Amino acid sequence: MKFINTLKNKYFITISFIIVWLFFFDKNDIFTQRELIKKCEKLQKEKEYYLSEIKSNKFFLKELRTNKKSLETFARETYLMKKQNEDIFVFVTK
Repeated sequence: MKFINTLKNKYFITISFIIVWLFFFDKNDIFTQRELIKKCEKLQKEKEYYLSEIKSNKFFLKELRTNKKSLETFARETYLMKKQNEDIFVFVTK
């Protein structure tokens, strides 16, 4: 009997309705919040990846600017540059 009286209570019904509305039907429901949290974590991982790539590329760029040997190696491997008296053989692997 007490349970039925509780269900008839207008405050209980109102609070229950608000909770159900907020959890399932609102624009910012639980499922949307969960997806946003996952997206935020994914973006944090991408940020860490790109920061590490920037750090390594800065080191590589500094090495190219200061070391003539590494600059020559980079130009030969990447752009297939050569000296006048040299021939280049390119091996393509599958």
